Amino acid sequence: MQRLVLFDLDNTLIDRNGAIQDWAAQFAARYSLTDHASTQLVESVQERAFPATFETIRAQYRLQPSANSLWRQYCSDIAAAVRCPERVLTGMDALRATGWRVGIATNGATDIQNTKLKATGLIGRIDGVSVSETVGARKPETAAFEAAAVACGSRLSQGGWMVGDNPETDIDGGRRAGLRTIWIHNGRAWPDRLSAPDHCVPDAEAAITLLLADDCSRSVTT
Repeated sequence: MQRLVLFDLDNTLIDRNGAIQDWAAQFAARYSLTDHASTQLVESVQERAFPATFETIRAQYRLQPSANSLWRQYCSDIAAAVRCPERVLTGMDALRATGWRVGIATNGATDIQNTKLKATGLIGRIDGVSVSETVGARKPETAAFEAAAVACGSRLSQGGWMVGDNPETDIDGGRRAGLRTIWIHNGRAWPDRLSAPDHCVPDAEAAITLLLADDCSRSVTT
């Protein structure tokens, strides 16, 4: 019997926050900007990074390269900076080997998300992927989760799991889509305003271990 699990990408399978901070420092140094500019750059791309974001950055710092050129360089720099831990990659292989359909449901621009998937080696270890810009729906919209399930050869009506770090988009959205949920807390407390996830673990490796153990009938907090 095949089972479905969907993973978020950023700050779940890869450390996007760390990669952005490295990129901002490199960008500021490349264009002789101040340390304060580095902080502003992180804020500019933290929530969402799209080509239009770099129109604003180009104008703000009066940079000569085109916005499209800055965007392409950003994609290249982030791809070079992100890593998926080897134990997580091995765990993804193990899930599929034991009958799981493994997918990724991620918000973001198609270019950068696909670049990260290829650079980390994740693209060869999943059954399907849903990128919000590609499918025209963003988590927590149910359509984003449905698109990921379909890409894996499944449907939400067959049930499954959502693993992610964002309480609203991943966990609350996943629950409303009919999925059971595993929250990657990354050292944070669960927000009281939302119903608790089925499981709470420190990282993706722990989530995979939980799924592989097929011990998903009780709540786990770490």
